[in-house]
Amino acid sequence: MTARDTILGRIRDALVDVPADETPDDVPLPRAYHRSHADVDAPALFAERVADYRARVVEATADTARATIAELLAARSLRALVVPPGFPEDLVPDGAWRRRAEPLDVGELEAADGVLTTCAVGIAVTGTLVLDAGPGQGRRALTLLPDYHLCVVRADQIVGDVPDAIARLDPSRPLTFISGPSATSDIELDRVEGVHGPRTLEVLIVRPSQEHP
Repeated sequence: MTARDTILGRIRDALVDVPADETPDDVPLPRAYHRSHADVDAPALFAERVADYRARVVEATADTARATIAELLAARSLRALVVPPGFPEDLVPDGAWRRRAEPLDVGELEAADGVLTTCAVGIAVTGTLVLDAGPGQGRRALTLLPDYHLCVVRADQIVGDVPDAIARLDPSRPLTFISGPSATSDIELDRVEGVHGPRTLEVLIVRPSQEHP
């Protein structure tokens, strides 16, 4: 008997008392566990945790967001910037950079200096951005090949913890979880950034106009 046979046999034994017509939805699953570890202002905690990953966090109001984006892009002296379809046009500033629009091949993406996106959700406890290829986010390659990523997240998109985020997300969509710029380390713990994605991540938190960052 192979290990495979042993495993499958144990599964069959464990399911012997389950009715043939029963489905997973027929059995209630207790959800009494603690769902969130965020007991403070979620956007503030999110900003703190994102910064822990060596990403830069900037805050603005809805009235100042476009100007803030312009300042962040100008500081990078970008020549070519990718702006995915659906990104709010009222947030796209004028600049010396050349706007690149889809469809782009791999070479064109690698040649771009950066990408400007929105996100689906921000997670405060883990300092994570979640993209689901929705409007203004583009396909996954857009946030992997350019060396710089500026992500705009509204304060009301930031939730406390992972279960809160999962409840907002559609599991059928392509989900990308981003916690800081791309980084890895070798056996000597020497950190190298930019191996799997952008070396530089900047996050702009946009609060309602009546709030002040």
